[in-house]
Amino acid sequence: MEITELTVHELQEKLKNNELTITDITKAYVDRINEKEKDVQAFVTTLTEEAMKQAEDMQSKVEKGEITGELAGIPIGIKDNLCTKGIKTTCSSKMLENFIAPYNATVVEKLNNENMINLGKLNMDEFAMGSSTEHSYFKKTKNPWNLNKVPGGSSGGSAAAVAANLVPWALGSDTGGSIRQPASFCGVVGLKPTYGLVSRYGLVAFASSLDQVGPITKDVRDAAILLNIIAGHDEKDTTSTDKPKVDYTKALKNDVKGLKIGVPKEFFGEGINEEVKASLQKAIEKYKELGAEIEEFSLDISQYALAAYYIIACAEASSNLGRFDGIRYTYRTPEFKNLKEIYKKSRSEAFGPEVKRRIILGTYVLSSGYYDAYYKKAQQVRTLVINEFNKGFEKYDVILTPTSPNVAFDIGSKSNNPLEMYLTDICTISINVAGLPGISIPCGVNGEGMPIGMQLIGNKFCEETILKAAYTFEQAIKFRENYKPKTGF
Repeated sequence: MEITELTVHELQEKLKNNELTITDITKAYVDRINEKEKDVQAFVTTLTEEAMKQAEDMQSKVEKGEITGELAGIPIGIKDNLCTKGIKTTCSSKMLENFIAPYNATVVEKLNNENMINLGKLNMDEFAMGSSTEHSYFKKTKNPWNLNKVPGGSSGGSAAAVAANLVPWALGSDTGGSIRQPASFCGVVGLKPTYGLVSRYGLVAFASSLDQVGPITKDVRDAAILLNIIAGHDEKDTTSTDKPKVDYTKALKNDVKGLKIGVPKEFFGEGINEEVKASLQKAIEKYKELGAEIEEFSLDISQYALAAYYIIACAEASSNLGRFDGIRYTYRTPEFKNLKEIYKKSRSEAFGPEVKRRIILGTYVLSSGYYDAYYKKAQQVRTLVINEFNKGFEKYDVILTPTSPNVAFDIGSKSNNPLEMYLTDICTISINVAGLPGISIPCGVNGEGMPIGMQLIGNKFCEETILKAAYTFEQAIKFRENYKPKTGF
């Protein structure tokens, strides 16, 4: 097996046994990026030269005993909306095309403290607004399973890079499914933690009450390892929750006997692709074989949650993106007559169509006369969504749904139909609205050989429960061993 095909915990084992060095691993990934990035287009900024220098320096320090730590020298990719000191952080937008962050996001600081090696910043939908990574100012990322298909979004660069073995794992951000949906499309694991478990400090905000940073990995164990690193209270983030430290890898037991899994019938109704339904049904039967208790129930929230999500998300985006005005550190129009023209022309020229669409909608729902009718009502619906999930978790340990109603679609096929694009998030957005944890793991492929994702939802701060359920299923079906992209990735 090639070095770049190994999981992080396999790389750790080989480093520990002196079968590989940090330079061996980093060079393998650098060579892979040099060979395959032109096909996948996963990176906005590559740091291959810097990574090799860092690896050589780190290897020398490890040999001298100056650096210890289980993750020292492990490479990683970072979504381009997480601030990285001295490195461009563009959010895949013309607005921030030349912005170099003067500080690190808390999660990036935590990676640095573990002596991980940053291979580069990964492509995304502009300001994390999109479901296909077609809304990037710089490039369209391709799905390694079929280069004519989208990788999902907005963390499409992160998911595609992991699936194409350009990075062993990556950080993404999830506002309405932006980690889980691309993980589903690319046949990898994507975990959206409970809101408040991981610091958002240094994450360029899209919708502050919905955004959450999380891992995209090759398997569930790696997701637990990376969550161990990034989780924890941060005084710089006022929404960060102060909870005791947990070792999530201890939850990885191959056992779901007696686990109560609820299957909401509304998530398997109209609009869900038949092959997706069939694959999820097989997964449900597998859980039954493994000893889990499965029961269908009603969770009638998806249609309301989607509307509430887009009102809340757009309102918060309108507010958060007000700072990008052409005056301070952003793009400024070269021709203007007065201050008003700077604002107007800079924003018109630098924001893409999807970002403009959401700013306009968000400004409208926050405007005088419409606030109560839309934004306030959406927040009331949000409370109903939370209450419905609370009722579900009184009875069930885990809720099982599809991650997406369909598999990865053709590049360009939904670009001119925003509503159709928004509906691809219908299975994931309610989890962000309620602030719950969710994980997407691959559960099979369709007739074209494209991956299908299964979503497991847990109660607040019950990451251990969904990780255990995901791990047990992963061990039973061995997706990575049995399914490979036909493209050769």
